[in-house]
Amino acid sequence: MNGFASHGLDEDAFAEKSNLKGGLQTFDAFPKTKPSYTTPSRRGGQWTVLILTICTIFSLTEFLTWLKGHETHHFTVEKGVSHDLQLNLDAVIHMPCDTLHINIQDAAGDRVLASEKLKKEPTSWKLWMDKRNYHSSEYQTLSDTRGDEGRVAAMEEDVHAGHVLSEARRGGKKKFAKGPRIRRGDKVDSCRIYGSLEGNKVQGDFHITARGHGYRDGKEHLDHSAFNFSHIITELSFGPHYPTILNPLDKTIATTEAHYYKYQYFLSVVPTIYARNQNLRLDALPSSSSARNNKNLIFTNQYAATSQSDALPESPYLIPGIFFKYNIEPILLLISEERTGFLSLLIRIVNTVSGVLVTGGWIYQITIWLGELRRRRRGGEKSEGYLHGKLSEE
Repeated sequence: MNGFASHGLDEDAFAEKSNLKGGLQTFDAFPKTKPSYTTPSRRGGQWTVLILTICTIFSLTEFLTWLKGHETHHFTVEKGVSHDLQLNLDAVIHMPCDTLHINIQDAAGDRVLASEKLKKEPTSWKLWMDKRNYHSSEYQTLSDTRGDEGRVAAMEEDVHAGHVLSEARRGGKKKFAKGPRIRRGDKVDSCRIYGSLEGNKVQGDFHITARGHGYRDGKEHLDHSAFNFSHIITELSFGPHYPTILNPLDKTIATTEAHYYKYQYFLSVVPTIYARNQNLRLDALPSSSSARNNKNLIFTNQYAATSQSDALPESPYLIPGIFFKYNIEPILLLISEERTGFLSLLIRIVNTVSGVLVTGGWIYQITIWLGELRRRRRGGEKSEGYLHGKLSEE
């Protein structure tokens, strides 16, 4: 026989070793019970289906997690010397274009005449407000910049590397969108200012003021009754122009009935690198020029914004308007999305399935043991009651 008796086992309970063609016996280190000694149970089949379902769910979860990748954030001091900073603006001011004065004054003392570099397009305030009402969920007011849940979710999504890289590739020619078409009878009382301009990468102020106020440019002084600095900011960003990415001040509306009014925005700009599967090192980051043709690497900027607005007393020493004060933070944020190798995925799936099978087997054996123990106790109680009943009859 197979020698099971020498180990204290009943050889009749075990199956015979099968012979292969050629006379070689199949090596089997573990004895197998004969099929006649095994009884299939409904509970065991249900438990097997449950274990297989759990293994399938965990395996799919591991695969989807691997497919999505994981994102890491790293901060470091910005190395190297940067000189230029691109500013992208698309805003509507509730004043005619010939009444506005736009420029940039930075900490280096340079003055950029933004009026000459940005495009100015006469438009109707009512048309833009109608557009805002049509897309009310996308816009926020200056008094409540928290926005609704949809806007908050969109902003949270726009800080992830994978989403930003996808939006950057989808941006196409990266042009500014066309404004509402002016129809016959529409009142042209506003000015759309849009475009991109280059400035020094230092602290600076971007001003939108009224003609003849704030600068000695020799232009005619505009009457205060014509002031109305209500505005809609469709886009304000720093770095390469990506129209589909939502920034903190994008689609912001601020309105006022006062003529002599001042809006101030304080911006903290953080240089940011978005990367996918690049294995970048903080001590050896590529330059923006070397990464222009790399679709999985983007150099741009994020910013945080706070605002302050108030009506001013009419005085030659107080200048109304819209003022953007921005400061460049001396840090660099690296947001990278990476994905491990396929072999690592297989190892994780095998470990997960093995753990579920082992744990499921333990739980199944424990439930069987508890069930048997419960049945024994119930059986003992019935037996004692039966004997007591017989004795009482006698």
